Amino acid sequence: MFSSLPTVFTIFLTLSLISALCMLYPRVPLSFVRIHVGIISFPPIIALVGLFTNTGSISFGPFLYDSLSWLLAAFVLTIGLIVQRYSIRYLLGDYSYRIYFALLTFTTIADALAWLSDDLRLLLGCWGATLFGLALLIRVNKEWRVARNAAVLSGRMFALSWILLLAAIGWLTYLTSSWQLSFILNQKVFSQIDSWERTGITLLLIGAVIIPAAQFPFQRWLLDSVVAPTPISAVMHAGIVNAGGIMLTRFAPFYDGNAAQIILLILSSISVLIGTGIMLVQVDYKRQLVGSTIAQMGFMLIQCALGAYLAAIIHAVLHGLFKSTLFLQAGSAVPHHDPVDYSFQPPSVLWRLAGGIIGIVTAVTFWLSAPEAAYQWVSALILGWSVTLAWTQLVAFGYGRIGRIAGLILLVGAAIGYSLIHSAFSSLLHETVNNGIPPSLPAVLLFFIILLAGSAIGYLSVHKRTSTSLAVIYLWLVQLGEPKEDMVESHPKYLSHSLSQGGHLN
Repeated sequence: MFSSLPTVFTIFLTLSLISALCMLYPRVPLSFVRIHVGIISFPPIIALVGLFTNTGSISFGPFLYDSLSWLLAAFVLTIGLIVQRYSIRYLLGDYSYRIYFALLTFTTIADALAWLSDDLRLLLGCWGATLFGLALLIRVNKEWRVARNAAVLSGRMFALSWILLLAAIGWLTYLTSSWQLSFILNQKVFSQIDSWERTGITLLLIGAVIIPAAQFPFQRWLLDSVVAPTPISAVMHAGIVNAGGIMLTRFAPFYDGNAAQIILLILSSISVLIGTGIMLVQVDYKRQLVGSTIAQMGFMLIQCALGAYLAAIIHAVLHGLFKSTLFLQAGSAVPHHDPVDYSFQPPSVLWRLAGGIIGIVTAVTFWLSAPEAAYQWVSALILGWSVTLAWTQLVAFGYGRIGRIAGLILLVGAAIGYSLIHSAFSSLLHETVNNGIPPSLPAVLLFFIILLAGSAIGYLSVHKRTSTSLAVIYLWLVQLGEPKEDMVESHPKYLSHSLSQGGHLN
């Protein structure tokens, strides 16, 4: 049964593309969209069956079907299915209704095929098609000047990313005389590539992935993409922006013990701080989510830089599901002001101290399970901080005894759920995703210094708001997250142009 799944999967992907083309034909009624959604529901189901029945790698033409490729295909196509089902009523009546569904189907299928590809030419073509489709989706409301400007900026960034990937793949195939990725990564073939050449290829790959991942200094395109319809943002943040971790995982041997790991570590650490800062200072909900994505993608690339590729894949999938949910419910983000309960008393120092102690014990215990691993240091730090924060918010700030008990149950349940999910992913991917070689100890210490310095600045910003230097940082973050003048329809430059052309204000 498993050997026939690639054939069945390919057939239904082809039917999905044909169905998307039918949506473009004006004589096809709009009610066909429900049939289209039904057709595109089969490929993710087949991919999930392939994931859970996988017994090894299968080559099917230029494609390689293993547990990782089945997982990524199922993930991307499932996100696309959910968003298209959501959009049936959300975009009904929009003039771009038909082309939207066709473009979204084309983009998600191209994205899925990119991660199924064992042929680097197909990988390059499918990833280029994914980026091109995403730029067109941002521009789907082409009558809106701001959307066109955002699409142009995104298209330029995507073109630069694709050219860097083209250069890396071209260099790699020139050295190995092969387009087959699994052949190139064979130990015998891979060992013949000089270390300086591996470093050069790695640097090109890093440049190719940090642009679509919206990492510093290329975060502007993602901030401006908020003008796209919300469902497009959901697909973008869930299945495409996180492709950086997937790409690095596919080319993992190039990064092991490579100096390029340090560069990736530094850029990603800065991105975590910038993304978190934008998220905290912005008042626009979608821009807050964009800041969160920049920070989360930074942390995912940090995981890759530290050789924790399995953790990066888990992060990419869970973050994608979580962030797509947040975008699809963005319409309900209007705050509701409930009456203030002035009888509420803040938690005592003992409750907060208990959270800190539990966080420290958790972090130390986790670190002692593998003290020689560099990533274990980072995981222990993040885990300890997360436990402390969760304890403070769920337990210490609970209303009365019942509230604290409920918070404790939720905290324990979340810990158990995470452990089960991590074990499931480890069981499914242990043969296809291995941990790499972490960078040197000074590089890891540099990562800690960057994050601790950023955290200290954030703490001082909250407790010493009158400081001039911290006010400058705050305003810089606000400006960094705000749209440029060509992304604001009401900017005086565009208003005067509209009036000079005989336009009028509504």
